[in-house]
Amino acid sequence: MDALPPGQTAAPLAPFGLPAFAARRPRVPDLPVVTVTGAVRRPAQLPAAELTGLGRAETRAGLHCVTTWSALGLRWEGVPFAAVHAHLTAHVEPARAARWVTFTGLDGYRATLLLADALAPGVLLADALDGAPLTPDHGAPLRLVAPAHYGYKSVKHVCAIEYRSGYDPGSAGWKAHPRGRVALEERSRYLPGRLYRPLWRALLPRARTTYDALRTR
Repeated sequence: MDALPPGQTAAPLAPFGLPAFAARRPRVPDLPVVTVTGAVRRPAQLPAAELTGLGRAETRAGLHCVTTWSALGLRWEGVPFAAVHAHLTAHVEPARAARWVTFTGLDGYRATLLLADALAPGVLLADALDGAPLTPDHGAPLRLVAPAHYGYKSVKHVCAIEYRSGYDPGSAGWKAHPRGRVALEERSRYLPGRLYRPLWRALLPRARTTYDALRTR
């Protein structure tokens, strides 16, 4: 079992996301594809099955929500993003200046990781959780899993990858941190992470109620 990071409380894994995206339930295509664009020589669209066939891996890690709860001991399975990047390099030829990568989901949510962070060991495009295929609630057909980073970086329903020369805050806007590393409490970019703890804890009950209400409409 992985340890709780600073400022986190253990909780069961539950579907979550920004309220603006909570009510969006994208249909999982029968033959999902991933579109690759941005700072590349040749944009491409590849079958998701081509990417998940690059070599299976498993990551045992928690998922840490910036709102101070953590689901521990999760077993994610999929393909390492490092393998995906190597495969894409041959297809699309990312520019040397491409230092960031933005992931976008079928629900429209997007988040950005430093490319070096995305290539770290344990970062997956996952299609299974705890021995079972991902459900739509947990990000099918593909979910980015970045264990060292807060959950808002782990984009669900991945359908697009964009290489970028500059940082894009994505759907979380000013609330996002460019790196979002859990161990350093990079909850947002303007204040030390520990100062955000009471704010998020105060909003958490309302956020969960809103999320559950939206999902049952």
